[in-house]
Amino acid sequence: MSTSITELHPILAGAFASLAAGLGTGVGAVLIYGIRELKPRTEDALLSGAAGMMLAASFYSLLQPGLEYGVQRYGSPGVAVILVIAGMLLGGAALWTIHSYAPHEHFHAGREGPEAGKLARLWLFVIAITLHNFPEGMAVGVGAASGDFAAGAALTVGIGVQNVPEGLAVAAALMAAGYGRHLSAGIAFLTGLVEPVGGLLGGSAAWLASALLPAVLGFAGGAMLYIISAEIIPETHRKGHKTVATASLMLGVALMLALGVLLETS
Repeated sequence: MSTSITELHPILAGAFASLAAGLGTGVGAVLIYGIRELKPRTEDALLSGAAGMMLAASFYSLLQPGLEYGVQRYGSPGVAVILVIAGMLLGGAALWTIHSYAPHEHFHAGREGPEAGKLARLWLFVIAITLHNFPEGMAVGVGAASGDFAAGAALTVGIGVQNVPEGLAVAAALMAAGYGRHLSAGIAFLTGLVEPVGGLLGGSAAWLASALLPAVLGFAGGAMLYIISAEIIPETHRKGHKTVATASLMLGVALMLALGVLLETS
């Protein structure tokens, strides 16, 4: 299986991997039909576990491979570190800029960004979800296009798994906001399809700018770190479930580390 994946063109590998990860959101969206209500404590635990997986994936599948590739290509740890750190900071700054100027609304924190005018509340949710999913897809695309099968596969599986509770949480939050079950599930499913777009962009960037791959991997890692720190952790700590959320985040990190080791040794 790994041979067939690595034989794909880097752009196609990035697109397919991010599509697979994005479908995890659809799986979570479908689960809303079997759950009447997602309790806040459970929602925070699931999202924190997802954040833990993303946190480990940021380092294990993006930043570390970026450093290794930089050392291999340039023969200098210093150059590799500079490129990865520069890309990471740029990725975080890019996400901060987008969040500052794009009107969006979080499920618990409320509205952020500039005044949205008559923009419907539903679309503010969609914008927030898109801002969250696009860099995830880009990160998967970059990881899959980098040529490191273990890191790319771990990132794809990790993001896909964390998308399941995220899709469920999105659908449940939309239902709580007054939207019907079918519409909530449909919107949650469609938001996952934003990831292949990001994956196509990330895979293209990794292939076209192979000399700057350490910086591209750093950029994707920085974007994910921004989402974890600025979006997911504050949301999961807002309702007083800090202990549960922290424990779940650590379990998510442990699960992702174990997954990475298993994929490397298989």
